[in-house]
Amino acid sequence: MADVVCNTSPLQYLFQLDSLEILHALAGEVLIPSAVSRELAAGRRRGESLPEPSLLPWISLRDPKTIHPLIVGRRLGPGERDAVALAAELANPIVVLDDAIARRLAVQLGIPVMGTLRVLLDAKRAGMVPAVEPFLTRLQSLGFYLDPQTRASVLELAGENA
Repeated sequence: MADVVCNTSPLQYLFQLDSLEILHALAGEVLIPSAVSRELAAGRRRGESLPEPSLLPWISLRDPKTIHPLIVGRRLGPGERDAVALAAELANPIVVLDDAIARRLAVQLGIPVMGTLRVLLDAKRAGMVPAVEPFLTRLQSLGFYLDPQTRASVLELAGENA
């Protein structure tokens, strides 16, 4: 099984959808760098509904030992930077990211990538959720950017096109 490294936004949105356990069911153990834990804590201090990783036994903190040279100088947040750097150090990683720049960088480094939408699609394929469309609507109400073409593509992949 792959080592799954997750950034802040997928944890945030899955938690706010009351569906964080989907990630656990699909991935087993999930690794997050300390920077992701700090971003979640900062959001909780601002009153945002965010998970506390230390209360989730299937989430482990692990920091990258180094920052890959291709990552240095990129416009990434600390969580994204460290999630990609940690995944780059692992033998069989998958990194869960929503940010487009971080996703492109991970692909450039040869790291398989998935995001919140892929987690939801995989959950439907595994029979864990009956439909993806209600999640997309809720994501958008939470501020998740989802352009109409991507929404239509996700619904088609889920077999929910009207």
